[in-house]
Amino acid sequence: MNSNTIERIGEPDVERAASRPASGRPDRLPPFPEGWYLIAPRETLLKEKLIEKTWMGEDIVAWCDEEGRVCVAEAVCPHLGSHLGPAVGGQVCNGRLVCPFHGFEFDATGQCVATPNAPAPKAAKLSVYETREIFGLVFAWYGAGGRPPHWFLPDEPPTGAEWGRLGFRTLRFRSHPQETGENSVDLGHLRYVHGYDNVNQVGSVTAEGAYLKSCFDFRRVRRILGVKDLVYDVSAVTHLHGLGYSFVEIHEKTIDMHARLWVLPTPVDGTNIDLVLASQLQEIRKPRRFISGLGFLPSRLRQRLMNQILLSQQKRDVLQDVVIWERKRFRTPPRLCKADGPIGLYRRYCRQFYPESSMD
Repeated sequence: MNSNTIERIGEPDVERAASRPASGRPDRLPPFPEGWYLIAPRETLLKEKLIEKTWMGEDIVAWCDEEGRVCVAEAVCPHLGSHLGPAVGGQVCNGRLVCPFHGFEFDATGQCVATPNAPAPKAAKLSVYETREIFGLVFAWYGAGGRPPHWFLPDEPPTGAEWGRLGFRTLRFRSHPQETGENSVDLGHLRYVHGYDNVNQVGSVTAEGAYLKSCFDFRRVRRILGVKDLVYDVSAVTHLHGLGYSFVEIHEKTIDMHARLWVLPTPVDGTNIDLVLASQLQEIRKPRRFISGLGFLPSRLRQRLMNQILLSQQKRDVLQDVVIWERKRFRTPPRLCKADGPIGLYRRYCRQFYPESSMD
């Protein structure tokens, strides 16, 4: 996954100033909520050596040193302010980031450790972000006003040889991670926008600190070759850890298929977000039901193809939502009905990620 694989939905939009309607309440969310947000897969860092991107409204660079340590830093040299990205000549040599302007070298802690013509100044240090890694996905902490992390991402879910490689899709469009995350508790839209049947909340939506959990069941009908309808009976458990990390456990019961989906929205510039969908499928050795069109394949190949089908379906669902996300406004307070119950809880949960805001 790299910048060349991002699918841009719609035309780039000029950032609008946060506005307040006549009521005095904001109709646009603060653009950069606090939390952990995706940088890139480790594979991308190793392949490209040095990446640059706009992340949470900042130009950043990221790389791995020779010991595998990741550094995510502001892409500005503390010496005389040169940009450090590869587009202007920044490079990584022997695990150190080398400034293209005067050759200052920085290690994975952000410290300048060498210059071509003089001892390295101790005060020359990059502004760096704390990182965490889950299944090779590198995340960095964004704190309001530079606050350090006060909660952390979960441990990696259990894995083994029966789980396949992660597959990826990346989309860029105008939205906000709170808006995309709200889908995890908005069961009404699953029926109305995506056509799911028998959508039912299982238990209560719970929130504790930065962690929110939502469980629901649904059925989905898929027509094969325009002739036969196959019914999929699905249970989903969604784990939100802030607004940048959503992990969904999926169990399709008629086949006995277990899958994992990561929904990872990251603000880019205050207007657009990059939404990364990552999925992983468990090998299905003895499916309970014939898998139409794929049953004759070896189980490992079938696993990879079904994972791509899962990702494609998720992408279709997201594109249905993008049409709405790109044009909707944040309403506070929302005029909810009784069927919207969890949305109110979700909105209250989200307030903690805007410590510098006076959101209602």
